[in-house]
Amino acid sequence: MSDTLTHFVDGKHAALDSTRTSPIFNPSTGQRSGEVLLASRADVERVIASSQAAFEQWSAFSPLKRARVLFNYKTLLEQHSDELARLISQEHGKVFSDAKGELTRGLEVVEFACGMPHLQKGEHSLNVGPGIDSFSLMQPLGVCAGITPFNFPAMVPLWMFPIAIAAGNSFVLKPSEKDPSATLRIAELFSEAGLPDGVLNVVNGDKEAVDTLLTDSRVQAVSFVGSTPIAEYVYATASAHGKRVQALGGAKNHMVVMPDADLDQAAVALMGAAYGSAGERCMAISVAVPVGEETAERLRDKLLEKLDGLRIGESLTDGADYDMGPLVSRGHLEKVSGYIEQGVQEGAELVRDGRQFQHDSDGFFIGGTLFDHVKPGMRIYDEEIFGPVLVIARAESFDAAVKMVNDHEFGNGTAIFTRDGDSARQYCEQIQVGMVGVNVPIPVPMAFHSFGGWKRSLFGALHVHGADGVRFYTRMKTVTARWPSGLRDATNQYTMPTL
Repeated sequence: MSDTLTHFVDGKHAALDSTRTSPIFNPSTGQRSGEVLLASRADVERVIASSQAAFEQWSAFSPLKRARVLFNYKTLLEQHSDELARLISQEHGKVFSDAKGELTRGLEVVEFACGMPHLQKGEHSLNVGPGIDSFSLMQPLGVCAGITPFNFPAMVPLWMFPIAIAAGNSFVLKPSEKDPSATLRIAELFSEAGLPDGVLNVVNGDKEAVDTLLTDSRVQAVSFVGSTPIAEYVYATASAHGKRVQALGGAKNHMVVMPDADLDQAAVALMGAAYGSAGERCMAISVAVPVGEETAERLRDKLLEKLDGLRIGESLTDGADYDMGPLVSRGHLEKVSGYIEQGVQEGAELVRDGRQFQHDSDGFFIGGTLFDHVKPGMRIYDEEIFGPVLVIARAESFDAAVKMVNDHEFGNGTAIFTRDGDSARQYCEQIQVGMVGVNVPIPVPMAFHSFGGWKRSLFGALHVHGADGVRFYTRMKTVTARWPSGLRDATNQYTMPTL
């Protein structure tokens, strides 16, 4: 990649007309590593026109022919996995092994999309009436768009465009301007796999580009992942312009720890779920809810012991990985530090202060932070911090823990750790959250299931990938057909037709 990243349009890198740029940094060093061009409205409209033209050709391909391109793409992603993981680590800051994991979870959706000839079959009923058959067609929408966040520059785009494209749509992708290199490279590899020019276009930009995608009449569907305020804006704006929308917003994920849980297992799970990827995951566990005072004290001691061994350092090393790298930007580092100070001011007990961590570079580093005695109403409990900050909010009973989770405005993911099947069953049934883990700390569904939260974590009726992903990127047409063998009675009929 050059120092100035461009867009990817019609199968090649293109600068377009706008000369506005945004800087890109290496989070491990704090140094500027390049810049990316930001598209104007006219640029985005040109890209949409390219996608519209490509759709006419691509949608006419047979599902099997489209799937074969997906199979080629899967192979190329696997062959270039180390290269892609390095790009993710260099610009996002997550450690190399975590970047490889991100790529694997995205690749699983490509594997799922390879089955589109089966997934898009529709249904057929013979003889619903005398000589009458009924069948459904699942047809592509046209030009679709995706707006993706900085924290998963490969995985989240791969949640979207492989399914959309396998179903016969074309796709315009607007990645985060903070770390676009990996996204541009996965688009380039799709072209190398045999995807016709213009079926997948990548346009870099800011709000001007986003607003164009949300309002242009040629875009039929918009998928978004990001913070709740922006998700609400995307959903309202795109819906008002007649588009199908799925907008995934923020989260505040709770993990309930019952008195009968294996606390060593629970502590290990919390460490990875709270501090992995520096907490920059929408499925990160940011609230531990131990049930009972004894459980809380024991869990706290185990977490403190493990925090002493948390290894923090550069995202790319010559040897073994660290456990956690830096945050994505200096601005985000300041935001997370501000939340920690806010928690102190609100009266929470700061058990471990990540701001005290020192690194010998100017990178955007912060240590693992732990609060205890946190209550609903505190900002560090109510709001998504999106950093390595875990809070302990104690509950007196199972019912109190359930109420705490259900009362929160977000409903993205949650988990319960217990040895008791009855407690786990009740929790799964009663909890008002879209994704639930039982002794699993980050319950991200596999590609053949669907990902999505409840309440203010999701705007729109359909979740991402899995069966909902296929539904989102297709529309059903039902045909009722009769083929008469000869002349029939041509008498006018004015009553409701019955079969």
